[in-house]
Amino acid sequence: MIFRKYGKSYHSVTPNFDSRAMTEIGFQKSGEQSVEAEAFEAGYERVDGRELTATAEGSVQDVVEQEMLNALRTQLLELEESAGDAVLVIESEPGKDHPKTREKTTTQTAGAHNKLFFQWYVDPPLRVGVYRERKR
Repeated sequence: MIFRKYGKSYHSVTPNFDSRAMTEIGFQKSGEQSVEAEAFEAGYERVDGRELTATAEGSVQDVVEQEMLNALRTQLLELEESAGDAVLVIESEPGKDHPKTREKTTTQTAGAHNKLFFQWYVDPPLRVGVYRERKR
């Protein structure tokens, strides 16, 4: 399960990565589970952390950006699956270090034609913590 802190509670979330959105790397509350921050922090301990990033390149801007977002989503879901009984917490904070999609465009010459070439990447990386229940 993936959690993100909103105010004084941790809420379960699902990734909402969409190249057409203003915030391409977003999360939606799933409504599945909600835990008060104090209870979560008392009951779970951080055992690992990851910084996820992705890149993609090609000649169609929106397609390349969506491929990059899909690669990032896949990494996150694979981490969730491999975590077993642990939970993930999105540690990147909006307005502070929330990941953003970045683009670098170059012009390539193919014969007598100039074509745009797009490179998309995530910067800063998406920070994800792996948390396990504390042993009592």
